[in-house]
Amino acid sequence: MKKFFYGMIALMMLITSCSSRRGTLSSAKSGSNSKTSSSSSIGRPSMAGNDYIAQYKDIAIAEMNKYGIPASIKLAQALLESGNGNSYLAREANNHFGIKCGGVWKGKSVTRPDDNINDCFRVYENPEQSFKDHSEFLLRPRYSGLFKLDKNDYKGWAKGLKAAGYATNPRYPDLLIEMIERYHLDQYDRGETPKEKVVREETVKDEIVQHVQETPPAVVKTEEIKSPVAMRIHEVKAQETLYSLSKLYNVSVEQIKSLNGLTDEALSLGQLLVISK
Repeated sequence: MKKFFYGMIALMMLITSCSSRRGTLSSAKSGSNSKTSSSSSIGRPSMAGNDYIAQYKDIAIAEMNKYGIPASIKLAQALLESGNGNSYLAREANNHFGIKCGGVWKGKSVTRPDDNINDCFRVYENPEQSFKDHSEFLLRPRYSGLFKLDKNDYKGWAKGLKAAGYATNPRYPDLLIEMIERYHLDQYDRGETPKEKVVREETVKDEIVQHVQETPPAVVKTEEIKSPVAMRIHEVKAQETLYSLSKLYNVSVEQIKSLNGLTDEALSLGQLLVISK
């Protein structure tokens, strides 16, 4: 009887020891996987952003070949201004760049609060029309200097857009460049020979002159068709989290994630985030 009793105790101790060991190994393995997942997610482009790029890169390339606007610039602007195509205007009006009616628009429209409580925005039949209309919008004298740049000079275009008044935030060029390099959008840009550049510049010059002649004087002001992009941008510092930033700027974590196409809450030092638009 005593042998049976001591045998049972020994068996129970053996089972407990094995169970404890398995738990320790399982915990260590789980911790390792968790760490790997966290580090690999830092700076990783979201699927929403990649899907958006895949859907619209061809039209951006076509507009680049026609006017010389780098495809990378057009895609980066569209990603930012439409929130990866998730903004109200993008979803309900196919308007990916916030183009307003401006007095010359004869198509459908929708009212949304912007500079005024009931600003009029253009409604397009499809997103492709919005991308094309964005090119037409840039065919104004104030942006004419940009078309003298090489059509694969995305850094020059990013800085030139800010200098021409397209955006009010001084970090706007940095944000465009970071977006382009994060998603490798410059892979869609194409260079051109000196002869091709001269031909394109002459074509754009004629387009700008024609655009000015056809636009009624009352609506020539760029701001009446599109307000300057006024993004609040934050550069991530050490120890900052999405939660701490949401408290700092009084916005929700989900809003920050949506505006920046984030799929998780991992941040990297120096990362630029759009806080509000």
